[in-house]
Amino acid sequence: MSGEARGRAQVLRVGLVLVAWLLATSGARSLMAPDEGRYVGVALAMLHSGDWLVPRLDGLPFFHKPPLFYWIGAAAMGVAGPVEWAARLPSVLGASAAGIALFAFLRRWTDDRLALWSTVVLATMPYFFLGAQFANLDMLVAGCISATVLLAAWAVLAHDEGKPWRAALALAHAGAAAGLLAKGLIGLLLPFLVLAAWCAWTRRLATLWRLCRWLPGWALLLALAAPWFAAMQRAYPEFFDYFVITQHFRRFASSGFNNEQPFWFYLPVLAGLTLPWSLGLLLPRRGNAAPELGAAARDVDRLMWTWLIVIVVFFSLPRSKLVGYVLPVLAPLACVVARRILASGPMREGRGLKAAAAAAMALCLAGVGTLVAMPQPGARLRLPADARIGPDDQVLMLDSYIYEIPFYWHLRAPVMVLGEWKNRPEPERDDWRKELTDAARFDEARASRLLVDASRLPAILCAPRVTWLVGPNNSQLQHPWLAGTKLVAVNDRLAVWRHDGAARRGSHCAGLSDGLPERQP
Repeated sequence: MSGEARGRAQVLRVGLVLVAWLLATSGARSLMAPDEGRYVGVALAMLHSGDWLVPRLDGLPFFHKPPLFYWIGAAAMGVAGPVEWAARLPSVLGASAAGIALFAFLRRWTDDRLALWSTVVLATMPYFFLGAQFANLDMLVAGCISATVLLAAWAVLAHDEGKPWRAALALAHAGAAAGLLAKGLIGLLLPFLVLAAWCAWTRRLATLWRLCRWLPGWALLLALAAPWFAAMQRAYPEFFDYFVITQHFRRFASSGFNNEQPFWFYLPVLAGLTLPWSLGLLLPRRGNAAPELGAAARDVDRLMWTWLIVIVVFFSLPRSKLVGYVLPVLAPLACVVARRILASGPMREGRGLKAAAAAAMALCLAGVGTLVAMPQPGARLRLPADARIGPDDQVLMLDSYIYEIPFYWHLRAPVMVLGEWKNRPEPERDDWRKELTDAARFDEARASRLLVDASRLPAILCAPRVTWLVGPNNSQLQHPWLAGTKLVAVNDRLAVWRHDGAARRGSHCAGLSDGLPERQP
């Protein structure tokens, strides 16, 4: 077997082990509210509706993010059913892409030992491991960004050495297209910022400029990413303003969104969530403990530090900060940590490294175990075994939208949501009400049927069909008419009532007044 073939086989083996490691516990716990329920619910709605173009939240166009996560999740659930591991598969694949790209890149441009241990460090960082098993868009786009940076850097290094570079650059453009479809402009912007800063440091800006003018790469990127954006703009004229201007630029500059944090927020986050490996940065470097790897390897070190700094600074600038935003820095951080450990003396010996890896794996599994053992929020409300929602039944959520309900109740149709939808100021902060309000502007006709106010309750409850009502377990304080319905299930936060409009149509509906059902004995 040739050296190139052995290299491909090694990359394949590492990739399979990485996927198995991340996937093994991905179905161990229920979906967490609200993020996992939201994104998985959109993917499941895409599967059930058969509309693979328009992401929908409760049947309404949901353009907070592009569709790649939903496509992968819907396809996985179409094969395996609505189960947690399939719902989290997009994140597992994003993390795997980052790990495989890191291993292949370092193996080519440094040495096998650094490549292997960088990948081990990455895979056993609790931050990375748990992020790979959380069903939202952050790990998927982090994997796309990581792969794009590494492939583009591969092309730059290969070009300057007179080696084949076009395949790597084509894959980098494909990775950027996937990033665009995963979370928008950052999938293209962040790799470019990292590469531009790195090429400036290593005096390769002329090479970067030549590679940026390679038209087949841009043609591939546009062929992969542009059709969906063009289709949405054609179908919804307000799409560009909402998706690009609001969801990218206004969110970046505004303080009106959730989770405002200080500029230095990500430094303790990275230090704490990558334990025990972050302690490796404190190890003293011993002169010749690690072999010299040549000019290309030194430039790889510069790439990793540039990558770390650019991403952390970029996401530290806006006031709104979420833990998942800086997941793209974990691949270069793993390489920096592995490089320091391998140059530190005693820790570079096999026994010390294996002990550290075992401790890190234990922390990863303990993190999953902790999440499994935590008290489950009320959103995990399950129906009793004898309570079945029929195909003609309707579901009405009271003064809230419970993202996980469609997934766990296997609902195939949108639900109605009771609330004060008219003459109410537009919400400033992200929550279920703002998301549904934003979505309603793209399909006002359907929104008028699904987003209901109290005046429509008589017609809904007196229809000759069963209505399942879901809401906070203290909903009877705001809706005393619930006393006339059948309480089906209740937990620490939520309750479910069953109302049979066909059985109680006569005298019950005759007593309705002021838009509300009368209190029943």
